[in-house]
Amino acid sequence: MPGGSSSPPPRRAITVANDTGRIPWGQLSTREKAARSTQQSFNFLVVIVGVVMTGGVSYILYKEVFSTESKTAVFNRAADRIRQDPACVELLAGRGKGGEIQAYGEASWSRWARNRFIASRTETDRIGTTHMHMHFHVSGPLGKEGVVQVHMSKGRDESDFHYNTLALDVPGHDRIWLENADSGKLDKRNQGKMFGVKWW
Repeated sequence: MPGGSSSPPPRRAITVANDTGRIPWGQLSTREKAARSTQQSFNFLVVIVGVVMTGGVSYILYKEVFSTESKTAVFNRAADRIRQDPACVELLAGRGKGGEIQAYGEASWSRWARNRFIASRTETDRIGTTHMHMHFHVSGPLGKEGVVQVHMSKGRDESDFHYNTLALDVPGHDRIWLENADSGKLDKRNQGKMFGVKWW
């Protein structure tokens, strides 16, 4: 109508599904305020869940991959020791070819399995020492395959694992010891014994 004031068109009711936050809080009805509060609470919950999940994934990645105590780190260090040991290199690859030795997890029919599961277990004994046991497979260009046995331990007051056992077993050959701290402990226990009896 000429000269008259036109009223603004009625706006669409705000719901949980369509609220964009553009309408000021003071212009919302009680029901619309409840809808916005519900939506914001849901969004906040989604953010919290996302943060928790991200933190959980980051922790798992650190413990399993990046930590110096992770199975991946222990595996990589042990595999490098095999590649650098002259006796292991001579047996599996030939002199000077340690870099051609492959290390991988449990054997499988799958050609992708060499990048998969590394058999290991961790346990704590009655005096608080943590033990990590692991074994994995190695092979070289000479066609021989072997199994690497790893036993590491860490005392209650220690920050790092140290080797108890690191050895390579290849069928038809004597075991190659790279670390054998357990042997020294056994010798000490047997000192002064004869016929199974400790005399001094």
